[in-house]
Amino acid sequence: MEILWFLIAMGMLTAVIVPYVLRRRGGGIRQVAPGAPDAADPETYGFVRQEEQDIRLPGPDQDLLDVLDVVQRTQDWRAASQLLAGTPKDGEIRWQRVQAFAGAASLELQQRPGAGGAWLRTWRSESPKDAGAAQVHAEFLVQQAWRSSTVGADDFRIILEEARTVCAEAALLSPGDPVPYIVELAVARGLGYPHEQFDQVWAKVIDRAPQHMGAHLAALHYWCEKWHGSREEADHFATTAAARAPQGSLLAALPLFAVYEHLPDLVMVQNFFRTAVVSKAMDGALFAAHSARPGDPMLAHVRHLLVFFLVRSERWAEAMNQLVQVDGHVGALPWTFSADPAAEYTVYRNLAVAGYEANGGSPATLPR
Repeated sequence: MEILWFLIAMGMLTAVIVPYVLRRRGGGIRQVAPGAPDAADPETYGFVRQEEQDIRLPGPDQDLLDVLDVVQRTQDWRAASQLLAGTPKDGEIRWQRVQAFAGAASLELQQRPGAGGAWLRTWRSESPKDAGAAQVHAEFLVQQAWRSSTVGADDFRIILEEARTVCAEAALLSPGDPVPYIVELAVARGLGYPHEQFDQVWAKVIDRAPQHMGAHLAALHYWCEKWHGSREEADHFATTAAARAPQGSLLAALPLFAVYEHLPDLVMVQNFFRTAVVSKAMDGALFAAHSARPGDPMLAHVRHLLVFFLVRSERWAEAMNQLVQVDGHVGALPWTFSADPAAEYTVYRNLAVAGYEANGGSPATLPR
């Protein structure tokens, strides 16, 4: 029994990054007090302070932020309707904006029960034929189910059943738009659609947007071991999509997301993050990020996950190259799984800076 407790304790120590020493090529990283002479200062790299990190989005979308500010300040939905009406239905950015509006309404309701998110209810009642309103409403219900209920509970299922009904309404209001079916992928995961039923929804998605990265991430969750698939099925889904991805598509990064979804709770292998499987997935994601189309709204998602893996594998310079591209916005995996996404992100950023400097790097040597 004593040896069992010893192994568990050692595993927990391995899983925690900050307190222990990371070593590479003779250079070492020590955690020191802020302001100490040996402390690395992220601000010398132009990085944003922890308290100023934007946790709402993975990357910049100023039009969305401006409209969100107007809607939440005035409780008038019209600016949101206009923005979505002018956003192409087949692109990634529409899906991200639908998620953002739904998340804002859900968070408002959590903070002010019974009153928050009133603008969304008004939007739906005053403009029942607005496809954007129906999509936001469906995604709002999905987020509410996970935010306010227990998976599998009666109220959880009731909310998701309502979301499925609203998805169908949204699909009728906007033929050819993949978003209602992408929302339904989350409904399928929560309600436990059989594989055949899930495949029917997925076919409607790829008929409309075959290279949609956000849709593939939503589908990947369904195929994971913790939901309705297995490690092998998730890996097959991810690697098949990556193999079929055209030049410039971020789908080549999908296997890294599959690896992340199946990370062990305790990493007992010393060099786990340098194993062939993890390294291959990281290299695929790095290639995808390097060759992605300029302005791809999903690129920030890939870069954030790369930061996590590159730091854990002590590839400091490569981690820094990703950080300079995403710093300032942290609304992405893996940070959003933390109660304090900005703090979680900042720990990794500080480790990257310290590791980079311990191996001879400086602000002058970092390419921009």
